[in-house]
Amino acid sequence: MSTDKVLQTLKEAGKPLKAGEIAEISGLERKEVDKAMKELKKDGVIVSPKVCFWEPK
Repeated sequence: MSTDKVLQTLKEAGKPLKAGEIAEISGLERKEVDKAMKELKKDGVIVSPKVCFWEPK
C-alpha cells in the first residue's frame, strides 16, 4: 500500500521531506503520495515540523 511506502520513505530519509521529494524518492506518483499522506495525517502517524515538510511521529 502507498501509505506504507510513504512512511518507510520518511523513516529512511532521517529528515523532514516535502511531498514532492517523497514522490521522487519512493517512485510513487505525486497524487498517490498526497492521498497516502492525507491518510497518515488523519491517523496521526506523521507530523509537520515546519510548513510543507513532514516526518514520522
